[in-house]
Amino acid sequence: MKNETEKKKLTVATISLAGCFGCHMSFIDIDLRILDLIKQIEFNRSPLTDIKRFTKHCDIGLIEGGCCNAENVKVLKEFRENCDILVSLGECAIMGGLPAMRNDIPLKQCLQEAYQNVSTSAHNKVIPHHQELPKILDKVYPCHQIVKIDHFIPGCPPNAEIIWQSLKQLISGEPQKINYEDFKYD
Repeated sequence: MKNETEKKKLTVATISLAGCFGCHMSFIDIDLRILDLIKQIEFNRSPLTDIKRFTKHCDIGLIEGGCCNAENVKVLKEFRENCDILVSLGECAIMGGLPAMRNDIPLKQCLQEAYQNVSTSAHNKVIPHHQELPKILDKVYPCHQIVKIDHFIPGCPPNAEIIWQSLKQLISGEPQKINYEDFKYD
């Protein structure tokens, strides 16, 4: 029987949507502190563990990247349904980031430039369309425009220290506090 003074481990899920995986790399940069974190949490669905589906309800979901296609929206909604607390991690999740630079250009024009007006596509200048490819959205949406987000960890990517401090605060139930001067934009 477990000692009653032992705390129940929280369950954390992570995902990278329309982003570069830089926020996950910063997360890994907490280095040996990840061993302290593992004492307090267990990972469920996450590319860090290669668990691809939720196996149970999670306490915290960390979302990297915004939504640029129907699959991103589906996954984000699935995270909202399966996580008590949802955190937008990094500028792509918070504001759309670099992928959102296409938002001022009509989607049709973006696709034509990428697939038809490019010299490296000499033979087949067809815009890909197949039922197995996720439908591209008219623009890139930050996560909070799709589902309710509970916390935001800014940065591009957020530095490991900010991620570490934010996770400690979330795990302990403390209010999240991030100082503006601690943001990292590389």
